[in-house]
Amino acid sequence: MSDPVNFIAEWLKSLMANIGLPTGVVVVIITLIGIVVMATFLLVMDIGLVWFERKMVARFQDRLGPNRVGPFGLIQPIADIIKLLIKEDIMPQGADKFIFNIAPIFALATVLLLWAVIPFAPTILGSDINVAVLYIVAIGAVGTLGIIMAGWASNNKYALLGAFRTVAQMVAYEVPIVIALLVPVILARSMGMQAIVEAQSPWYIFVIPLAAFILFVASIAEIGRTPFDINEAESEIVAGYHIEYTGMKFGLFYAGELLHALTVSAIIATLFLGGWRGPFVDQVPILGVFYLFLKSFLIYYVIMWVRYSFPRIRIDQMLGFSWKFLTPLALILLIVVAILSKVLEGVSPPIFALAMLAANLIIIGVTVTVLRVYARVERKRVGEERPLAVVPDPELQQLIQQE
Repeated sequence: MSDPVNFIAEWLKSLMANIGLPTGVVVVIITLIGIVVMATFLLVMDIGLVWFERKMVARFQDRLGPNRVGPFGLIQPIADIIKLLIKEDIMPQGADKFIFNIAPIFALATVLLLWAVIPFAPTILGSDINVAVLYIVAIGAVGTLGIIMAGWASNNKYALLGAFRTVAQMVAYEVPIVIALLVPVILARSMGMQAIVEAQSPWYIFVIPLAAFILFVASIAEIGRTPFDINEAESEIVAGYHIEYTGMKFGLFYAGELLHALTVSAIIATLFLGGWRGPFVDQVPILGVFYLFLKSFLIYYVIMWVRYSFPRIRIDQMLGFSWKFLTPLALILLIVVAILSKVLEGVSPPIFALAMLAANLIIIGVTVTVLRVYARVERKRVGEERPLAVVPDPELQQLIQQE
């Protein structure tokens, strides 16, 4: 049985049809069952992500990580959930109770909604809509509301400041994300995720690597992970938008962050790494699920690598990086890809792919050159404004001047 998911779905349809249920009711029931199964699968995987990330960061920091509760610490996330469930639920004085309580659910639910258009396999897909990329942009923007609601309803200045920072961050990095998403859409001539996967021959990571890089960096900023975790900068605003949340409400925010990182990884894998495509997937469609999550976890590992390797940047640096670097670079790439896509229309796929790759490499080379020149000029300007202090030791003074 190469496609057990659709086999079970067809069996349930025939079973309900045999007992006399109308076709419309059968479709609604099958859809609800699919939603529950997918949400449960993702939430269980989210629990596993807690263990996976804690183990990986332990290796980064030369520690053991969870290793007491269960073999290899595998049951540690369950113990953490129990701890969060039995903790006291505190409501801040003066808080808006309804918005305060609904915000963490809202933040997690919007992440789950993104998986509705991600194809798991050739025959396993929640909804194959022809504007799936637009849907991802819209739901990603709506997800920010959960954080804004939490900061506003908490009646806490630190939480509100963290929420406002999120607004600035989301507005800044949604622009390069949208532009980067348009690049594979132009090449595939479709906004459907399934169509983009099927159009990737070769994978778009080898055709438009710069678009993948821009989407990767901007997505890290969108989910608020280091070095872009300004909305919860502990050294400045204590814990940001969720400072007043305790127990499982805080746990939902944390689960949403982890799942959002995996969701972003799955989206990048779908758009640039071929999604479910891989050896023997045409003969055994269920293999597509394995290939998709293998690629997604590879990207998730890189996101963790970045998170635990770089320090947090200032908010002015973060916003400047988007408006002054990522957004202009994404616009240049979009214009070049759009022009080349029209000029090279009708040529053989290998020539088209090589031309696109060459254009990306030229843009990367020019960008690096411009950055080097800018850095040299900036160092000279700073050096003129801040001359070296007089050092008594002449040898040390000479060494500093040489550096």
